[in-house]
Parts: sequence; structure tokens; C-alpha cells
Amino acid sequence: MKDISELQRHIGTYSKNREVYAQYRKLTGRKQAKFYEQHTSEIEGCQAAKRYFNSLGLKKLPSMQSLKQEYAMLQAENKQRYPEYKQAKAKMIELLTAKNNVERILGVTGKEKNRDRQQEAR
Repeated sequence: MKDISELQRHIGTYSKNREVYAQYRKLTGRKQAKFYEQHTSEIEGCQAAKRYFNSLGLKKLPSMQSLKQEYAMLQAENKQRYPEYKQAKAKMIELLTAKNNVERILGVTGKEKNRDRQQEAR
């Protein structure tokens, strides 16, 4: 989901600044440098988006609509799996509490645990 959000952000930046970047690429010499000074943020944003697309190996950009649909599908899947996650987390907390109680009853201290771990590592 994080990847989709980042891709959407870069596509939005690229589409907003594509025309400015095209104008920049057409210019040469001093005109290009002056234009770059005036439109630095737009040009750098477009270049960053292009680098991101290249790092993903994208030849053709996906549509924003398809990304939104995929994001919605993943959100629905996460919502569906959340009760299972919540139950597993509660079980983990219960087991950690039991483990700590057993260690406290047996009198195992932190120093003893570290010593035992070091001996096992050897």
C-alpha cells in the first residue's frame, strides 16, 4: 500500500510538471540555466519522479484509476484480516505475560538470561 501511495504521488508530480520539464529540455545554454532557476522545484520534482519510475523499471505509467482500485482492494483485504491480526496480537501478549511470570517465579534475572544466551552462542 505504501508503494502504491508513493507511485501515485510521483505520477501526480510528474503529470503536473511534465510541460515545464519539456520546455526546459527544449532550451539550450543560458536560456536553459535561467529557466532552471525560475522553475527549479518543478524541474527537480519531475526529475525525481523519472528516477523513481526508472528504478521500478516502468516503461508505461499505470493510470491513477487503476492504482486507486488496487489501493482500495488492498484496504478492503486489510480490513478483512484485521480481526485475525488483533486476535494473534492478543495471544502474543498473553504468552509474553505468561513467560515473564514464569521467569519471575523461577527467579531468572536479566543477567542470567544474557549469560545463558552467550553460552548457547558458543
